[in-house]
Amino acid sequence: MKENKSSFMEKNSLVVKIIVIAFLCILLLIPMQMIRSLINERKERQTEALEDITSLWAQRQLITGPVLIIPYTISDEDNENPKKNIKEGQKWFLPEDLNITANVIPEIRNRGLYKVVVYTTVVHMEGYFNEPRFDEEKNNIQIDWARAFGVIGISELRGINEPVRFTWNDNSKTNRSGASFGSISSGIIIPELLDNQEREKSYHFSVEIHLNGSQNISFASTGKSTRARVTSTWKNPGFDGDFLPARREVNDEGFVAEWQVLELNRNFSQQGTNTNVNFNESVFGVNFLLPVEMYQVTERSMKYAILFIVLTFSLFFFIETLKKLKVHPVHYTLVGFGLILFYLLLLSLAEHIGFGPAYIIASLGIIGMITTYSRSIFKNNKLAAVMLVYMTVIYSFLYVLLQLQDYALLLGSIMLFIVLSIFMYFSGKIDWYRSESVEKEQ
Repeated sequence: MKENKSSFMEKNSLVVKIIVIAFLCILLLIPMQMIRSLINERKERQTEALEDITSLWAQRQLITGPVLIIPYTISDEDNENPKKNIKEGQKWFLPEDLNITANVIPEIRNRGLYKVVVYTTVVHMEGYFNEPRFDEEKNNIQIDWARAFGVIGISELRGINEPVRFTWNDNSKTNRSGASFGSISSGIIIPELLDNQEREKSYHFSVEIHLNGSQNISFASTGKSTRARVTSTWKNPGFDGDFLPARREVNDEGFVAEWQVLELNRNFSQQGTNTNVNFNESVFGVNFLLPVEMYQVTERSMKYAILFIVLTFSLFFFIETLKKLKVHPVHYTLVGFGLILFYLLLLSLAEHIGFGPAYIIASLGIIGMITTYSRSIFKNNKLAAVMLVYMTVIYSFLYVLLQLQDYALLLGSIMLFIVLSIFMYFSGKIDWYRSESVEKEQ
């Protein structure tokens, strides 16, 4: 019986070895998942550190407005019904023209290992409102012109570092915090903008806001015609929101971005009585991005881990079979752990020296370790050199894939095609029915 089992194992040794290798690949998924969990944990710690910094400085800033709001009352009294029902409301008006300029001065702040981009900026807004008109033809509407007020939304009031300057028809107006209207949950109020005297045909305004913020600055397109120009010395801007810049220029000195948004481009009108209006439906802005997000890139590299293990084990298997060597499953296991260790080294080094240098050091360390180990297994310098070249190629290729994200699928597919073709060629030299016989090379 034992002889039959021994004979079966000898005849099917290649199949058994492949099954063992496949089992090891599945087993190595466990430490891979542990490293993924570690990456997520470090990302959470980074988020906490960034929140600590931004909570003390100021978080993302969203500027909305200005919005002119006029209270009114409507009474339903008539001759037949002497009872009076009074309905109170507010009608809001948006600027006919809104011009925004902002020069953003960025700065990198650190909290331990983690960095965040904060900034100071001076936002200038100017434009004009047309004379506010009420379309209601009822004689029983009373407009409280004296209580008309303006609202400017500023999402992070902690970021205001100087008094806000607001002028209305060349007259300086006082303002205070506590704005809340529609989608504007925080900001400033400018009281008593109008009076009960004769109305003007237009009302010109200008605003100057000195702000602190972090990571992003955005603006709501509240003008019938909104134009914005944002400049900064930051070299890695990311433009987001509902509108991309109509013109932008990014170079080593920073960037200049200009937007133009019309009333037709947004989903709310120039005036209305709906106090739940959402002005944030039409927002544009800039993200101040750090050059490389190490956790994101490391996590992307982890997606190729099982592929690297399979490719490396395949090379060991072909060398073992074609050269009639003996490689124990323990050898495969240790090589697999070495491949997994690469990602742990990459993560820990990247937190201190950045992703690029960390990748070079980690890959050189793992390549050297596996090459030296394969030399002790194969007892052959040429085979160790083959392993050295092979590992260098696949780690270099992975780095290129991570840098060229848009072409990662194309390059990865080409690489797999080439590797599979090579493996198919060498697999044709193996006698899969008799492990002890190997076809002679022609």
